[in-house]
Amino acid sequence: MGVSGCGKSSVGALLAERLGLAFIEGDSLHPAGNVAKMAQGIPLTDEDRWPWLETIGTLMAEARNSGKGIVVSCSALKSIYRDRLRQAMSGRLSFVFLEGTPELLLSRMGARRGHFMPVSLLESQLRTLEVPTGEPGVVTVSIDASVDAIVDRALEALMAAD
Repeated sequence: MGVSGCGKSSVGALLAERLGLAFIEGDSLHPAGNVAKMAQGIPLTDEDRWPWLETIGTLMAEARNSGKGIVVSCSALKSIYRDRLRQAMSGRLSFVFLEGTPELLLSRMGARRGHFMPVSLLESQLRTLEVPTGEPGVVTVSIDASVDAIVDRALEALMAAD
């Protein structure tokens, strides 16, 4: 979890691979209207996000109910969003908060090609972000390293928290 540009997709995919789990790219689950708004530089509202979070929660619960683990990339910027996802999983959920400086995030977003999220929305995401420090099941990992190193740190932190 984290703001745009923090590496959720890359870290999530590699984390899932290392754990032998399925990976779902949360951005791919946004309704077309949400993608269109973001592509136009319009920040999403809570009302825009609830159906998307419901879809993510349903997919996670389905995996759990079939006895499978899953890794999902999702911004989960607010505590109430994370609580909604925890509720869908009956509390059995861990978050890896990918934390970086605004300068690093801007640099990464500026280097991306073909992504619908414009750099102009980073400021809005940073304002919306409720840092999850102290919340249950959250580990924080700095993104000032390679994807491999970030995943190593995430796995280490998750194992220590377990």
